[in-house]
Amino acid sequence: MGRLRFLTAGESHGPCLTAIVEGIPAGLTLDLAEMNRDLARRQQGYGRGGRMKIETDEMKILSGVRFGETLGSPVTLVVENRDWQNWQERMAAFGEPQGEKVTAARPGHADLTGIKKYDRKDIRDILERASARETALRVAVGALAKQMLKSLGITLGSAVLDIGGVAVDEAQREAGAAHKETSELNCFDAVAEEKMKGRIRAAKEAGDTLGGIFEVRVHGVPLGLGSHIQWDRRLDARLAGALMSIQAIKGVEIGAGFGYASLPGSEAHDEMFYDEFLHTYRRTNRAGGLEGGMTNGEDVVVRAVMKPIPTLMKPLHSVDIANKTPVLASKERSDVCAVSAASVVGEAMTAFVVAEAVIEKFDSDNMRDLAADIAQYKKRIGEA
Repeated sequence: MGRLRFLTAGESHGPCLTAIVEGIPAGLTLDLAEMNRDLARRQQGYGRGGRMKIETDEMKILSGVRFGETLGSPVTLVVENRDWQNWQERMAAFGEPQGEKVTAARPGHADLTGIKKYDRKDIRDILERASARETALRVAVGALAKQMLKSLGITLGSAVLDIGGVAVDEAQREAGAAHKETSELNCFDAVAEEKMKGRIRAAKEAGDTLGGIFEVRVHGVPLGLGSHIQWDRRLDARLAGALMSIQAIKGVEIGAGFGYASLPGSEAHDEMFYDEFLHTYRRTNRAGGLEGGMTNGEDVVVRAVMKPIPTLMKPLHSVDIANKTPVLASKERSDVCAVSAASVVGEAMTAFVVAEAVIEKFDSDNMRDLAADIAQYKKRIGEA
C-alpha cells in the first residue's frame, strides 16, 4: 500500500513557506501555470485585507521534478513571503528581539492557549504560525494532488453557499456556472452574491467580520476508496478531519449532513437502480458519495462552515498577558471575510485526501501502473 503525506513549515511574516510532499507517483506531467492559478484564487475575494495587496503568491518547485515530470521522490514546494523585507528584524532567527511584543490576546484565536501551552511571552510566537497564511502551502500541495487526480479523470471544484446569513439559491447552480468563473466570491448565484457583498461592506464599516459556508464537490471518484474496516480508514472521517484542520472551520457535513435530522429513513437514503448495461446508479445523492466510510461512485460532496475571523478592527474585550490587566484585543492586518479563500483551501485539502486514498488503494509507484490498475479494477467491479 502506497502512502501520500506532506508537512508544511514557515511563519506568516517569515522569509517563505515550505512544504515537502512524499508519495506522488513518478511520471506525472505538471502544469505549473495551472497550479499557480490556484494560489491566485486563494488570494482573491471580496472582503480580503491589505496583505493580499502585498503578496502575489507563486510556487517554486525545488525537488522531485525534472523537466516537468515527477520523479517519485519527495517534491519540495516553496512560496516566498514578499513582506519579509519589512519584517526581517522582528522575525529574525537569531539576534536580539526587535519591535514591541504582542501581549493583548484575541478571543477566538490561538493566542492565549498557545502562549500558555508553549511557554512564550510574546503572542507573535504563536500567531505567526497559527495564521491562515499557512494555507498558501496547503493550496500548493492541493494543486499538486489535483494534477494527479485530473490525469486519472477525477475533477473537483468549490463554491460559496452562504456568507453572513445570505444563502444561494440552489436552483441557480447549473445556470450560474459561467458566473462563478468570474465571481469575486466563488459563488454561482449572482443575485445572492450582490447581497453578500452588501453584508460584507456593512461589516467593514462596523469594524466587524463575517463567516459563511462553502462546498467542495469531487467528480469521477472510483467506487471503493476508503474502508469500513477501521475508524481511521473511513474516508468520510478523514475528509471531515482535513476540512476541520483549516483555520476558522468549526463544522463539516457530508451530503445531506445535518439535514438528515429532519428526514425519515424513506427519504434519507439513495435508492439504487440498474441501467441498460447493468451498471448501478442513483437518482439522488444525499449520502454525498460516501457510504460505510467508502466512496460509492457518486460525486463526493462536503460542506464546511467558517466562523467570522477573530481579528476585528473594533476589538473585543480581552486580557493583557504581560501586566494582567483588561484590554482590547490586538489588531493585525486582516480580512473582513475570507470564505471564498477558505473554499479554495477546502478544495485543496479535499484533493489531497482523495489523492491519498487513491494511492493507498492502487499501484502507485508510477502513473502508468496507477492508471492501468484503476482501469483493471473498474473492469472487475463492472463500472468501466
